Amino acid sequence: MRDFETMRDAGAALGIENPYFRQHDGVAGGRSSIGGRSYVNFASYNYVGLNGDPRVAAAAKAAVDRFGVSASASASRLASGERPIHAELEAALAAHHRAEACLTFVSGHATNVTVIGQLMGPRDLILHDRLIHNSVAEGARLSGARRIAFAHNDREAAERELAAHRGRHGRVLVVIEGHYSMDGDLPDLGRFAALVRKHDALLMVDEAHSIGVLGATGQGVAEQCGVDPSLVDIWMGTLSKTLSSCGGYIAGQRRLVDWLRHTSPGFVYSVGLAPPLAASALESLRLLQGEPWRVARLQANAALFLRLARQARFDTGTSAGLGIVPIILGSSLRAAQLAAAAFEGGVNVQPILFPVVPEGAARLRFFLSAEHTTEDIERSIAVLAAARDGLATLKAS
Repeated sequence: MRDFETMRDAGAALGIENPYFRQHDGVAGGRSSIGGRSYVNFASYNYVGLNGDPRVAAAAKAAVDRFGVSASASASRLASGERPIHAELEAALAAHHRAEACLTFVSGHATNVTVIGQLMGPRDLILHDRLIHNSVAEGARLSGARRIAFAHNDREAAERELAAHRGRHGRVLVVIEGHYSMDGDLPDLGRFAALVRKHDALLMVDEAHSIGVLGATGQGVAEQCGVDPSLVDIWMGTLSKTLSSCGGYIAGQRRLVDWLRHTSPGFVYSVGLAPPLAASALESLRLLQGEPWRVARLQANAALFLRLARQARFDTGTSAGLGIVPIILGSSLRAAQLAAAAFEGGVNVQPILFPVVPEGAARLRFFLSAEHTTEDIERSIAVLAAARDGLATLKAS
């Protein structure tokens, strides 16, 4: 607590307003109103612009009218029964991943924690990308399995670890992300799929930032890489981004899903997904599949942002320019200062600071949307470049 308070006080002493927990006045998409002022918004997961779509809102309202707001006053689905909307959503998500079955949870973070914690045990090994999401690391810790991180997106490094340690463990789970939220890059899915088959391991892919973003129709990293989805043993995803709802899910073989349905603590002992959330996710998925122009527009916007950022001499790391583009600045102080200057200029973007990323890797993280216009993007890069140059001049003086 003292370390946290010291960092907070240091920012205040430098005149840097806390950029977190800002209150948005309404729907946050490509633009958002904060404190009565309109901003170009890059701090939303509204990738294809479905949050706020009247058809999604109507689906949620219809579910409220039919089922109420909560899933049987917050009881678990096992204890209190299900609603048809649960089965409809899970069937649609399974079909989206070309999997046999799917199970939804009330939280994306909790999905990884409870599923990995239940699936693996002390005799097992979890091998994951060094930049894997916190939820995977927490699930691994809960499971008691041995955990080894390999260099980011380095399939050869993963193979070296498997060759060295596979024989001393029971089950082995390799976990990667389809689209890395800090860097905006993606794995070579085909090579990782071949790797797990070679070493008798399981492959789990976190698609939280992939659905609606990767692939020509937004199906995810399998479509982007041209890989048969059946080569992935466990698909994990969230409902809180492209699908404009809240929650998480697991898709895979029917046996696995049925086992988790009856044993996973985060499902058995947790409230079921509220019907309005299930309905909004289902309608969003239908619209995503029926309106592929949304994905095309998102990807065009991200490619434009990436190109202009590089032309302005910003370090965008390894971003593929498909939905997430970081601007890597190095020090946390510099990232916080640039974010504050951008906000003054009408651009809302969140700084990612130590300890979320290592000191020296602090950045601004831009989430693109199909709702952004060319003018939004061009103006934002101009604001950022001017702010950077202004800070450099101030430092030099």
